[in-house]
Amino acid sequence: MHVLIGYGSVSLGFAGAVLGAGTIAVSLLRKQPEMMRSVRLYVALIVAAGVVGVITMESALLQHDFSVKYVAEHGRIGTPTIYTIATLWGALEGSILLWALVLVGYLAVVTWRFRDRLDDPMVGWALLTMLVVTAYFFGLMLGPANPFIEVANPPDDGPGLNPLLQNNIFMAFHPPMLYLGYVGFTVPFAFAIGALATGRVGEGWLVETRAWTVFAWGFLTLGIVLGAWWSYETLGWGGYWAWDPVENASFLPWLTGTAFIHSVMVQERRGMLRVWNLSLVCATFALTILGTFLTRSGVIASVHAFSESGIGPLLLGFFAVIVAVTVGLIGWRGDALRSVGKIDSPVSREGAFLANNVVFAAFAFVVLLGTVWPLIVEAINGDRIAVGNPFFDRMTMPIGFVLLFLMAMAPVLPWRKASGELLSDRLMWPAVLGVAAMVFSLLFGAAGWAPVLTFGLAGFAAGAALRQLVIATKRQGWRGFVGRTNGGMIVHLGVILIAVAFAGSNAYLRQAEFQFDSVGDTKELAGHTFTYLGTDQVVSPDGRIDDQVLVDVDGSIERPALSLFPFAGRTLGTPSTRGSLIDDVQLSVIPTNEDQSVVVRVTVQPLVRWLWIGGGLMAVGTALALVPGKRRRPTSATSALPASEPPALDDPDDAPTSVPAEAVQ
Repeated sequence: MHVLIGYGSVSLGFAGAVLGAGTIAVSLLRKQPEMMRSVRLYVALIVAAGVVGVITMESALLQHDFSVKYVAEHGRIGTPTIYTIATLWGALEGSILLWALVLVGYLAVVTWRFRDRLDDPMVGWALLTMLVVTAYFFGLMLGPANPFIEVANPPDDGPGLNPLLQNNIFMAFHPPMLYLGYVGFTVPFAFAIGALATGRVGEGWLVETRAWTVFAWGFLTLGIVLGAWWSYETLGWGGYWAWDPVENASFLPWLTGTAFIHSVMVQERRGMLRVWNLSLVCATFALTILGTFLTRSGVIASVHAFSESGIGPLLLGFFAVIVAVTVGLIGWRGDALRSVGKIDSPVSREGAFLANNVVFAAFAFVVLLGTVWPLIVEAINGDRIAVGNPFFDRMTMPIGFVLLFLMAMAPVLPWRKASGELLSDRLMWPAVLGVAAMVFSLLFGAAGWAPVLTFGLAGFAAGAALRQLVIATKRQGWRGFVGRTNGGMIVHLGVILIAVAFAGSNAYLRQAEFQFDSVGDTKELAGHTFTYLGTDQVVSPDGRIDDQVLVDVDGSIERPALSLFPFAGRTLGTPSTRGSLIDDVQLSVIPTNEDQSVVVRVTVQPLVRWLWIGGGLMAVGTALALVPGKRRRPTSATSALPASEPPALDDPDDAPTSVPAEAVQ
C-alpha cells in the first residue's frame, strides 16, 4: 500500500508540475493572462502530492514496512524514533523526496504571495521556472531516485541508518536546515530569470526577492554551523571543518549568496552592478545543483556523501542547462543591463561593496577549484589526487583577512565618496578597539602574526558594527536592532566571533595521546589534569553497546567510549566533550590490542564554544534583518513591477541620494 500511494503521489506531482509549466508557457506565449489563474490548482495538486509522498515514506519507516525497498535498505526495527524519522533524509532517494517537499513549500508560498498578480509576466516567468525545477526533481523520483520501489520478498529487518548518523541528535536538524537554504535560492533565481525574460532588469525584481534571499541564506548558514558542530561532537578528530568536498559544496553557494546580499544594496541605491547581481544569484542556484551532484552522485568519497547512483549525469546535465540558459539570457539582455550609475570614488560604500564582491568571488573560485580539481584530473588521465587542508588554508587565509578589513570599512563609508575628516571621525573608535584587541591577545599569550592580526581585524570590524548599532538605537530606539542594515551588523558580529574562535582554536590547539595502565594514572595537558578511573559498559535499548572509559577531568567525570553497533557490525568512537567559554577538552578512545591499558586522545582547544555562539548570533541577526526597519523614500528607482513595499534603507549614517531617471526599466 505504501508503494502504491507513494509512487502515485510522485507521479501526480510530476504531472501537476508539467501541466502547470505548460499552462504558464501557453499563457505567456499567447498573452492570455487569464489562463494563469488555473496555475493555483496545479500548485495545490503538487503541494498535496509532495506532502502525501513524505507522509507515506515516514509512515513506512515508522511502521517498518520492509516491502518498500528504501525502508528495507535503511530502516531497522530497533532504531530510536527520532533517527527513524531522520532516515528519510539519511540516504539518496529519501533526501530527494525531502528536497521536493521543501521546493513545493516554497512554490506554494510564492503562489500565495503573488496571488493577486498572477497576470504579471514577470511573476509568470518566475512561476514557470519554479515549476520546471519542480518537475525535474519529481522526474528524478520517477527514475533513478525512486523512493517507492517494492521488494518482492521483504526481509524481517533492515540494516538501519549509517551508525555515524545515529551518533548525534544534530543529524535530525542539520540536513533540513541545509535544504531550507539550498532550495530557498530557487525563488530569487526564478525572479532573476523572470526579469531577464521580460526585459525588466531594473531594481524591481530585487525588491521582490530580498526577503526570500535573506531567509534562504539564514537557513543555509544555520545548516553549515550545525554541520560543523555535528562533525566536532561526533567524529572526535579535534576539529569541525576539514575542507571536505561536501562541506565545500554547501559553502560555495553561501559565498556567492553572501556576495549577492551585499551587492544588491549597490544596485538598489545607485543602479549599478546589474549584470553582476544577476550572475551571482544564478550562480548561487547553479552551485546548489552542483553541490547536490557532489553529494549524491558518488563521485567523491566523504563521510557526508551518499553512495554511487545513476543520478549523477542527470544532475550534471541540469547544472549545465542552468549555466547555459543564464549566460544566454544575460548576453541577450546585454544592452538593457548597462548600469545607469558609476562609482564616484573607490573610497565609498559602493567601492567597498564592489571590492567585497571581488574578494568573495575569489574565495568561491579557490574553494571550487580545490574541490573539483581532483575530479577533473581523474576524468582526464585516471589519476587519483587529493587537495588537502594546506592548499585551502594557504589560499583562503589572506582572503579572510581582506574580508575582515572590508567588514570594518564598509559600514562607516558613505555613499558616493568620503572625505578624510569624515573617515577619521568614523574610524577612530573601531581602530581603538582593533588595537586594544591585539594588545589584549598578546597579554593573554597569543603568538604568531596570523592569530594576532585576526584578533586585531576582528576588533576593528566589531567596532564598526557596534558603532552602527549604537547610532541606530540612539535614533530609533529598539528599532535600531531591526532592518536589513542593523540586523546585518548583528550578523557581522556573529561572523567576527566565528573568525576569532576559528583563529584561536586552530592556532592554540593542544593534542596528545595518553596511555593509562591502571586506575589512578594521572596525566596533564595545557593546564588540565586527567585521572583514569576505570571502565564501564552501557547497553542501549536499541542494542548499541558503549564501552566507556571513565576519566576525571579537573574534578568532572567524562565518559568517552567505543560504541559497537551490532546491527551494522561496526565500532565507532564516541567522544566526550567538556566545554566552557575559555576552552573545550575533548576525549576520544583509541582502539588498542593491549587488554590492560587504555589509550585516550585528548584535545584542548580554546574558544570553540564561541563558534556556536557566533552561529547563533548570525541566526538572530538574519531574523532581525527580515523585520522591516525604519522606512524612508527609496533612493533608487525600481522596475515596472510594482513592489509590495519600498526598500527598507535604514542606514543611520547617510541621507538619501537620488538615482537618475534612466534607472527605470
